[in-house]
Amino acid sequence: MGQFSGVDILLLDIEGTVSDVRFVYDVMFPFAKQSMKSFLESHGGSTEVRSAIEQVARDSNLDATHWLSATDRNDIDVERLNAHLQELMSTDSKATGLKALQGLVWKSGFESGQLRAELFSDVLPALRKWAANGKRLSIYSSGSVLAQQLFFRFTTEGDLSSLLSGYFDTNVGKKQEPASYQRIAEAIGAKPRTILFVSDVAEELIAAMAVGMEVVASVRPSNKPLHPSYLGAQIRSFSEINLVD
Repeated sequence: MGQFSGVDILLLDIEGTVSDVRFVYDVMFPFAKQSMKSFLESHGGSTEVRSAIEQVARDSNLDATHWLSATDRNDIDVERLNAHLQELMSTDSKATGLKALQGLVWKSGFESGQLRAELFSDVLPALRKWAANGKRLSIYSSGSVLAQQLFFRFTTEGDLSSLLSGYFDTNVGKKQEPASYQRIAEAIGAKPRTILFVSDVAEELIAAMAVGMEVVASVRPSNKPLHPSYLGAQIRSFSEINLVD
């Protein structure tokens, strides 16, 4: 059980927190791996895809012309680019460019009805309760902002996007760096002590604590054990989070 006072904003992780890691790793990630090549073949000329590919190149300290033609926007070395992306995905890379491309692939899957996000049963009642009580709800995940928005727009419970007011990804910084949480607090326009961060990763929780945020660990059946360096509050259901004004 976690009891917290003075919390105005809840900042939530996704995998292992609002959704079972098995859905992310057994459904979403395989969908991206299997669909990436055909997606690049059919959408590679779009501005947003080319922008993401350029970020992939920067993430890997490569020139974008490694895969993209400088003169023909439809000329992409799909075979070589896909091989690089498959390698990144096989290592569960959190690289910003990869996450952007995965988000675009998932967008096609969600909009076509091939994907529907699954939440733990205790999550939606808690989100509705907090929102009704005037709490602001935001997401901080290594998945791109686009992927986060899609995740909550296309759930098995319907479109939940109206409950959320903000989304943050690794463009604000890595999740294990305290500076990232300071930037989020500044972007939200709130003091860190009024923000409760919920995650299943000890290093992320410790980073948020370092800037003064309240934190609580999400302990779910499929999660990896928490690192012993984290000694704070833990919950097994969102119903155990008690917010006291």
